[in-house]
Amino acid sequence: MAKKRRKKKRGIIARVLLLIIVVALVFVGYKGVRTYLELNKATKGEDISSNLRNEKVAISKDPISILFLGIENYSTGGKGGRTDSMILATFNPKEETIKTMSIPRDTYVSIPGHADKTKINHAYSYGGLQLTVDTVEQFLNVPIDYYVTVDFNGFKNIVDAVGGIDVDVPFDFWENTDTTPRKKVYFTKGMMHLDGQQALAYSRMRKRDPRGDFGREERQQQVIKAILNEIKSPETIMKMDQYAKVFSKNISTNMKMSGGISLAKHLPNITENDLETIKLKGNDDTIHGIYYYVPEEESVKEITSKFRVHLGLEKPSKTNTTNTINSDSSSENENSTNK
Repeated sequence: MAKKRRKKKRGIIARVLLLIIVVALVFVGYKGVRTYLELNKATKGEDISSNLRNEKVAISKDPISILFLGIENYSTGGKGGRTDSMILATFNPKEETIKTMSIPRDTYVSIPGHADKTKINHAYSYGGLQLTVDTVEQFLNVPIDYYVTVDFNGFKNIVDAVGGIDVDVPFDFWENTDTTPRKKVYFTKGMMHLDGQQALAYSRMRKRDPRGDFGREERQQQVIKAILNEIKSPETIMKMDQYAKVFSKNISTNMKMSGGISLAKHLPNITENDLETIKLKGNDDTIHGIYYYVPEEESVKEITSKFRVHLGLEKPSKTNTTNTINSDSSSENENSTNK
């Protein structure tokens, strides 16, 4: 009788566990389907072409580039506008490494089809996405495979959707909101939890930053990492359909769902050590009474080489190889000394 009771008890437990597993699978499946349907809306953005690619790349096996564009269109009622922020990123799936660079919006460049040099953020207002892509390709000689755009409202909605973000504020400052009427948002040095409105103000401020555009770029990178950390958290699976709904309404990209899924599979394996931030060196200048950031030619060449090597379009130069070997040798000597 005791054996029968134990068997019956084990049978009940097994059935309960099986029921829990089935319910969990149905729940995840339901969430997955809703997530797929929502994200599929975001991946139907405008098609672009690259003048530097002979054939399309596959995210699952080829190194790719993505141009992230923050669009400032609140003053035009959501139409047209210009790029308030521009970040170029390359991803190498074999190495599982990422290189990123913020392109200052006042960078002095040539825009295809226009005689005079001007600020790079004018390309979007002159000719939209394609002209922006053409301008960046001409400037850096790096192919643009994909783009992701988000406007100010979209950015705020995304930050709010993930429950806000935590950032380490470098110093005390304030910045106006993008609302009408404008309001001041105050930031204090140290860790702060920001909602969407605060995160946008934190990302945009540059006039009160002694580092100018570079300080602004660092804060933008900081915010992006904070958002990714929230998305990568274990709680994501419970809210993935909610996130997808917000993303689909506020983000536009030419990346297909299959490509996005392939890219997402690599995210959990990427750490801070796998991400390199590149800075564009240049000088502040005033031309015909207008402020520009004039890039150094040598810096542009170095950046071009770094990105093209990461994309597998060029082999590392002998100089870089020598520097790497010397650096490794130095590390070994230091390790030997420490031992």
